[in-house]
Amino acid sequence: MRRTSYAFTALAFLLTAGAVEAQALKIAYINSQEILLSAPGADAAQQQFDQEMQSYQVEVAQLESELENLEASLQQQQLTLSPEAKANREQQLQQKFQQYQQRTAQLQELANSRRAALIQPVMDNITAVIESMREEGAYSLILDAAAGSIISADPALDLTQQVISRLQSPTGAAPGGAR
Repeated sequence: MRRTSYAFTALAFLLTAGAVEAQALKIAYINSQEILLSAPGADAAQQQFDQEMQSYQVEVAQLESELENLEASLQQQQLTLSPEAKANREQQLQQKFQQYQQRTAQLQELANSRRAALIQPVMDNITAVIESMREEGAYSLILDAAAGSIISADPALDLTQQVISRLQSPTGAAPGGAR
């Protein structure tokens, strides 16, 4: 009987300690998409990316034009071509299409890599500000509403505007002090 009462006492103590610990949990959230749109340097990075991608877009347009011309030529001449010549043209068209697909995949990979490289300094700055706010506010967890995992939350827990304000202040410090 004594063992049972000790077990219940220990269990009650653990549950009480767990409840006190859970009460100390401080959570907030941000909207990373909104922050990224307002972050200093994000527009410049996007403009530089767009400028660099113009040559890729020209190359893709040229490849598409070549494909369209080959296909149109085949359509126009298919009645006058021998079966071997027609098969040869169709094979050329198929090879050109495969080259087009490979090249567009390469260019997409290059574009993704370049976008990541251009935006990385902006993201590093955003992350530093969020981490600083997490430490200053003693938050246990800061979630991202843009990730779609937050179904409903108290708007008072939203730190998005505070992050944007800090990013846009010249010193990176919280205007008016930390929350």
